[in-house]
Amino acid sequence: MSSCYGNKLKLQIFGQSHSEGIGVVMDGIPAGKRIDFNELYTFMQRRAPGNSATSTARKEADRPELLSGVVNGVTCGAPIAFVIRNTDTRSGDYDELRDIPRPSHADYAAFIKYGEFHDIRGGGHFSGRLTAPLCTAGGVCLQILKTLGISITARIVQIGTVTDNTLMEAEILKAKQGGDSIGGVIECVADGVPAGLGEPIFGGIENKIAGIVFGIPGIKGIEFGNGFDGTRLSGFENNDAFLFEDGRVKTRTNNCGGILGGITNGMPIIFRTAVKPTPSIAKEQQSISLSRKENTTIRVKGRHDPCIVPRAVPCIEAAAAIAVYDAYLEGGSSV
Repeated sequence: MSSCYGNKLKLQIFGQSHSEGIGVVMDGIPAGKRIDFNELYTFMQRRAPGNSATSTARKEADRPELLSGVVNGVTCGAPIAFVIRNTDTRSGDYDELRDIPRPSHADYAAFIKYGEFHDIRGGGHFSGRLTAPLCTAGGVCLQILKTLGISITARIVQIGTVTDNTLMEAEILKAKQGGDSIGGVIECVADGVPAGLGEPIFGGIENKIAGIVFGIPGIKGIEFGNGFDGTRLSGFENNDAFLFEDGRVKTRTNNCGGILGGITNGMPIIFRTAVKPTPSIAKEQQSISLSRKENTTIRVKGRHDPCIVPRAVPCIEAAAAIAVYDAYLEGGSSV
């Protein structure tokens, strides 16, 4: 099923952008894991809408309600279920999209696949709103990974063509003032991951991370370690030489991003993701009328982020945490 992820840790996300609520069920979390809900709520606020001039004006508390799986702050072994209520919706803003699809949005593809039954409101289940339950599940995994000595952090390394973080907000606001949007690049590092996680061929750590990261709307690319830059190096330059340091095997460089043959080598996992500009923009754009079968224009209504990159940072951390913890539960090396 397309809304499910994982092998040992099985995740299912449910709901649509304007349904009564959205949520997540996590099956496979061992019993006895303590969850700090205040820490979880703080993490969720990094993704929540309406908290800055660079995000959508939609206001949602994004406070997950626990339904099952945790008793007195400790997991009991049963599936953990959370729901997040949708409270600030304006479904009327999306009425015309049944006939006139937004350029570079999922509207047309959803029409082809689901016909008149697709929930167009707020993008339905294609919406970035569904990253709220993803972050809920990821927030739980981040806490558990921390007890195992594993930390996962992400940061913005580029907005448009700007790489100076002191200028990034101004670049977003410039796009917003022009009725447009802008994209960027996020880098994520998972530190403390033990060697031996992952499987060759289709079960590699790159596969697992990429599989869940591409579930975040707007992600159009991912690279590990040197990624595409490594194609400009020779093998000697790109290879990571081994050494012993304090009795541990390490590499002198980390061009591979902590992964060899789909398996972690004990060095930090490093990957970067490309986030496209938000397709819903205020500028008039060319489109089509599906009913009239003719060309037309559209000016998108509603409240949208001029740049989804800042709010995508915790989503990337959450996705990586889920992938790494699932791999951890699958088992590591035999030595």
